[in-house]
Amino acid sequence: FPEYCTISHLCCLSFLLQHKDAYQAILDGVKGGAKEKRLAAQFIPKFFKHFPELADSAINAQLDLCEDEDVSIRRQAIKELPQFATGDNLPRVADILTQLLQSDDSAEFNLVNNALLSIFKMDAKGTLGGLFSQILQGEDIVRERAIKFLSTKLKTLPEEVMTKEVEEFILTESKKVLEDVTGEEFVLFMKILSGLKSLQTVSGRQQLVELVAEQADLEQTFNPSDPDCVDRLLQCTRQAVPLFSKNVHSTKFVTYFCEHVLPNLSSLTTPVEGLDIQLEVLKLLAEMSSFCGDMEKLESNLKKLFDKLLEYMPLPPEEAENGENAGNEEPKLQFSYVECLLYSFHQLGRKLPDFLTAKLNAEKLKDFKIRLQYFARGLQVYIRQLRLALQGKTGEALKTEENKIKVVALKITNNINVLIKDLFHIPPSYKSTVTLSWKPVQKADAGQKRTTEDTTSSSPPKKSPAGPKRDARQIYNPPSGKYSSNLGSFSYGK
Repeated sequence: FPEYCTISHLCCLSFLLQHKDAYQAILDGVKGGAKEKRLAAQFIPKFFKHFPELADSAINAQLDLCEDEDVSIRRQAIKELPQFATGDNLPRVADILTQLLQSDDSAEFNLVNNALLSIFKMDAKGTLGGLFSQILQGEDIVRERAIKFLSTKLKTLPEEVMTKEVEEFILTESKKVLEDVTGEEFVLFMKILSGLKSLQTVSGRQQLVELVAEQADLEQTFNPSDPDCVDRLLQCTRQAVPLFSKNVHSTKFVTYFCEHVLPNLSSLTTPVEGLDIQLEVLKLLAEMSSFCGDMEKLESNLKKLFDKLLEYMPLPPEEAENGENAGNEEPKLQFSYVECLLYSFHQLGRKLPDFLTAKLNAEKLKDFKIRLQYFARGLQVYIRQLRLALQGKTGEALKTEENKIKVVALKITNNINVLIKDLFHIPPSYKSTVTLSWKPVQKADAGQKRTTEDTTSSSPPKKSPAGPKRDARQIYNPPSGKYSSNLGSFSYGK
């Protein structure tokens, strides 16, 4: 600034209007010292609208101040940026602010967030244009923070800002981004899209399911030994599960799991340490099976489910002449796996109720009933012992790690017991409804008959958040051993 130029002169609008050179002098102030820069950070935006012919120069000057070494100057310049967001300048300002999200200074970062929110209320589509431009073409750190901004801030905007037209723009731009995303980015975008009001309808949910199915690439050949292939399928399926309902079917996913994943269950690999990948797959299949619609190869897929179920339901061990176990190894009972498979079979079996009686030969049906009976006898023992162990325990006593495991174990064994009872009917019945052991019990609506069997007297554990790094659910593995007429002698193991 010229030395003779005082603040009172700068504040005089009439002076500036008569002297374009004076505003240019303010712009040139960004090349001066700290005092000149602070004044420029305030007055460039203040009189910006009066000099449209200097708009580009003014924005560039303010941008220089946003990148100044002095943090106080940067903060002041960022705070004033929304004043430049007029007309065609708004997308450019949004683009600049999006780039500034990479700041590691918390106060500066908050200023950028607030500035973006303020111009959002001026022109949502224009602001989104700047954000998506950087998401698609910007540096990795800018892309990451722009996506997180959308995932956390969009839901805070009022309805008058988030119009149907704006939401359609978000969906269109998101589809472009989803052509090349990481697993974490995909989860964030599903969070963004599922929160849009226009996608809360049945048709909206169906759109999202189709989007997830496309991302999962269900037409590709499944490679169980490729951790990335397995992880992508699980990531996508986790995002799809909350979208399924009686009107939005899971058929495409259930079919893919039955035809491609179940036959390769034992070969699955995962990049996530500590995750029981087989149980994770079976849990997802069980949750989806409730919302499966008409399936083209129902009998074939039921057969695959049935065969996999048999793998986890062993025959009773052979007895030697003295009544002892003749084998060297006793069967290992994996009740968590059986719960998932039995539930899935039960759900799909409703669509072909004569599968067990008409589609299996007599020998195979007899074999299956022997396995069921073996399981049923053992279940009664464990259910009694678990109820005895939990009897009288309430509140804090049920919160210990050991009792939490027992509560889950009781839910698992009770669920299996209910489902097995249905299959023992002649002909088999598929009428009972149970709540999967890791899911919260759904309360029946007032005046509506309750059909869900609450299989424990204690509240279920909270559902883990979706995501590949969540802790694996503890599997209930009861102590293996021979079931005989002296079943009561077994004790409950940890």
